[in-house]
Amino acid sequence: MKRRDFVQGTLQVGVAISVFGIHSCKPKQKEKEEVVTKEEVKTAPMLKLSLAQWSIHRMIKEEGMDPYMFASKAKEWGFTGLEYVNQLYENEPNTKGFSEEAMQHFVQRSKAESKKHGLENLIIMIDHEGDLSAADEMERKAAVENHFKWVDAAAELGCHSVRVNLMGSKVAEEWTTASVDGLTQLSNYAKTKNINVIVENHGGFSSHAQMLVDVIKQVDLPNCGTLPDFGNFCVKREDGSYFSSACIEEYDRYQGIQELMPYAKAVSAKSHDFDQEGNETNTDYARMMKIVSDAGYTGYVGVEYEGDELGEAEGILATKELLLKVTGQSM
Repeated sequence: MKRRDFVQGTLQVGVAISVFGIHSCKPKQKEKEEVVTKEEVKTAPMLKLSLAQWSIHRMIKEEGMDPYMFASKAKEWGFTGLEYVNQLYENEPNTKGFSEEAMQHFVQRSKAESKKHGLENLIIMIDHEGDLSAADEMERKAAVENHFKWVDAAAELGCHSVRVNLMGSKVAEEWTTASVDGLTQLSNYAKTKNINVIVENHGGFSSHAQMLVDVIKQVDLPNCGTLPDFGNFCVKREDGSYFSSACIEEYDRYQGIQELMPYAKAVSAKSHDFDQEGNETNTDYARMMKIVSDAGYTGYVGVEYEGDELGEAEGILATKELLLKVTGQSM
């Protein structure tokens, strides 16, 4: 199954002139306008970059890397925020089965590593804990309750959110009703822990931005929002699965991000392949970051490399460099 706020050390870079619309000065007003421009740059929102752990899933799953090296690798590559993926700990001896004791091990070890490297814990991305949009009420309730331990863990780690999937029914009206119910149950529990529940466009109806927005509006809770992902807009695949075959129907990604951003509590800059100039070949990053900034978003932007052409470390750094480039930042 495919998955789903970084800069060198603790540096948080200013918002780009090209993205945020600061204009050049006319010669006759140079002295006055230079002062204004400096002030605008000084007071502009800050762009912060985090690393999604899925970016190193092959290192962990195929090369045997200890998932608890996540913080050290993120620090090495210049990130300041961490987005954990629960499924990457499923086979760890000390966390296998996610018992109460295992969850405490995950929390204590992750907290120690993030503190050691001076990084901020942001999100736990939850997979494989049941379908929050299941048509069957009891199945849906069980899935909701399976998520509770991760909400608790996120709170203990100091995260602001858990990311969930809306998988289950493949009948549109039924999916909407079930999604509203599942999200409402989980968000009501999460608000007691001061945790947000955020939904990623992650296949099926959740990748149809208008349908996902409708669900968020119906839930109507301040701690329930979205995690817009630049690349996850496949609504339908050949074999009817969420991830395992060719996409035959895709929602417009730029329209989708624009529709999801008003409810965003995080953003995922998904990348796959790059051209010789370092641009992502599937997504216009400058256009996407303009949409993000126009929405007034000031949180972390998460780097999530998922390509096959570059190695994971190389792909992560290529994505980082592209984000810095399109926002006018330097390394």
